Amino acid sequence: MKTSNLVLALLVVGGVGVGGYWLGGRTHASSHAAAGGTVLPEALSGANAAVPAKKIPKLLYYRNPMGLADTSPTPKKDQMGMDYIPVYEGEDEEADKQAGANQIRISTQKIQKLGVRTEAAGLRALGKTIRAAGRVEPNERRVYSVSPKFEGYVERLHVNVTGQPVAKGQPLFEVYSPELVSAQREYAIAAQGVQAMGAAGGEALAGMKQLAESSLARLRNWDLSPEQIAALVKTGEAKRTITFRSPASGIVTEKKALQGMRFMPGESLYQVTDLSSVWVLADVFEQDIGLVKTGSNASVKINAYPDKVFEGKITYIYPTLKPETRTVPVRIELANPGHLLKLAMYSQVELQVGAKGPVLTIPDSAVIDSGTRRIVLVQLQEGRFEPREVKLGAHSDKYVEVKDGVKEGEQVVVAANFLIDAESNLKAAISGLGASQPEAGNAPAAAAPAARKVVGHKAQGTIDGIDLKAGTVSLNHGAIASLKWPAMTMEFKVANASLLQGLKVGAPVSFEFVEHHAGDWVITSITSAAAKTAATSGR
Repeated sequence: MKTSNLVLALLVVGGVGVGGYWLGGRTHASSHAAAGGTVLPEALSGANAAVPAKKIPKLLYYRNPMGLADTSPTPKKDQMGMDYIPVYEGEDEEADKQAGANQIRISTQKIQKLGVRTEAAGLRALGKTIRAAGRVEPNERRVYSVSPKFEGYVERLHVNVTGQPVAKGQPLFEVYSPELVSAQREYAIAAQGVQAMGAAGGEALAGMKQLAESSLARLRNWDLSPEQIAALVKTGEAKRTITFRSPASGIVTEKKALQGMRFMPGESLYQVTDLSSVWVLADVFEQDIGLVKTGSNASVKINAYPDKVFEGKITYIYPTLKPETRTVPVRIELANPGHLLKLAMYSQVELQVGAKGPVLTIPDSAVIDSGTRRIVLVQLQEGRFEPREVKLGAHSDKYVEVKDGVKEGEQVVVAANFLIDAESNLKAAISGLGASQPEAGNAPAAAAPAARKVVGHKAQGTIDGIDLKAGTVSLNHGAIASLKWPAMTMEFKVANASLLQGLKVGAPVSFEFVEHHAGDWVITSITSAAAKTAATSGR
């Protein structure tokens, strides 16, 4: 009995040991597979298949972050300290197969670094504000000249200063004229003759009446007032002097009359201007005059009154152009309450023109104008852009009408579009608008070196000129064997304006350059001989 119990206990212990060993093998195999290892068939009895290891893409080369034709087999930095970008085998192949040949792909991180911004194309009323310089001029319809029509002498001045305000009918001056006295006496004699021959009748009376009427007509033609004529008819007494009165309310803008002076018929003695309404003559540039229409509203600002805006209307567009300034005068008529606007004041004029119904528009910063055609970058999805040729219409201050090429609601790049050009070789993509071709930067690994046959060139020369604003340098360099160039002087662009810092005209330099586009030579590195010598001796 004891022997059988012992045998049974040994069997139980042996079964537990075998089960523990089997479970331990299963646990070890599972943990090994989770860690990325390969599970051997002996260790995983009953498993269907082994888990394959993750494939790491092959690194092809590193490309220049500014889109220059410069690659490197090892990591490096450009002249601005930016890291070269790694290019892997088969990078986004599936996305490239689905995308068109003329599309541009930029990583999300690069988009953030470049500061790319987009805005949707939308409908809006496209108006434009034309700004022009102007000057205040008198309203020519409200300028009056006082000119006697007979010869005489200035007997007395009632208004004797220029700039004095006058009311309509206010006396200006008195004159004495022998002709005027003779005409009055002629009328008085004719009037007495009519009275004397009143009972006789006949042709003699008719002739005397005609003589009297002729004398009165001459006095009226000499601008005697109705009151003066009536007094002469009533009394029959000839006045020695006659008073000239102001023809309108306004300001005396010109006074030539002097006490006791002699004047001739038609000579202007006074000029009175009504300044309750004035003109502003604005000089509109030639390219904007086609948008200006008569009757449009205009706003006028004067430096003397910065808080006031004077509103008026365009009443006339002059038919002549000033060749010196290439401008066309435009007349604006506006009220002048309180005579705030002084003659000859300068003004800033704003003309609201070109407003019409809603049209499809995009920001003008979205347009890349090559001179022959206009391109915009349309964002298809995050990190993918498509260049499109567009047909433009009217322009406003910030927006431009799009007649063809973009649909309402599509997102267009409005900032950093030129940086995208440098980043992804936009010109190659644009050429795909006419005929599809592989996108630069997305070609297979074997084609990548062929697209960049010339990595760079080295040369020495002397600085002939520097243009910091344009980012160019003129170099008198020696012969360049890699290009079979003889020694000559030519102008180069620089990859970054900081490369020109510290350089001086006449200094010898060593430089490296690449051909960014056909005939477009860009310096990627330039060092003065003095700086190079100092760096070598410092080692």
